[in-house]
Amino acid sequence: MTTGPQPTRRDVASAGHTGDVGTARDGLVADDPGVRSAALGALERLGCLTDADLTTALTDPVSSVRRRAAEVAATHRGVDLVATLHDTDDRVIEVAAWSCGEHESRRDAVVDRLLELAVESGEPLVRESAVAALGAIGDERAVATIIAACSDKPAVRRRAVLALSPFLGDPEVEATVDRALEDRDWQVRQAAEDLRRITGT
Repeated sequence: MTTGPQPTRRDVASAGHTGDVGTARDGLVADDPGVRSAALGALERLGCLTDADLTTALTDPVSSVRRRAAEVAATHRGVDLVATLHDTDDRVIEVAAWSCGEHESRRDAVVDRLLELAVESGEPLVRESAVAALGAIGDERAVATIIAACSDKPAVRRRAVLALSPFLGDPEVEATVDRALEDRDWQVRQAAEDLRRITGT
């Protein structure tokens, strides 16, 4: 991606702690994807990472860089993650879904894609992350999907129970939490108990 001497991962990591913005920024265009990933973190630490930097990194040819960019994007609400929710790598999608939950965006394109992922993804971690994001967003459109996720694999069920928190009071939601209190997986039962204890219901 560049010619001539390039910063190493150590150089870039150090730059993030010493205020060397130039070295950190040089890392964004290094040949080594590990350096490019480190550069994102270094610039974020320095407060110099722009939404444009992240948008570019989200299209990086190496999935590990895209995943790191999706993670850092959690604190950049101006970064559009819709395209990243359609990434070819499930690990990138998982993190992008989490970041969308941090954004708490109710944009139709975001919510619609999360609803699809929560049901259609073949990767349980993606379904779990999508369900958690939908709970964090708290959009009423997600209620039926989150309830359905309470019948998924145990890890997804645990997350789905907690994701019901914004919707307590809805009779169907209350009934779903009651069923979770008797789930065959103890961690699902614990999640339901925690939810009842936290909300005092």
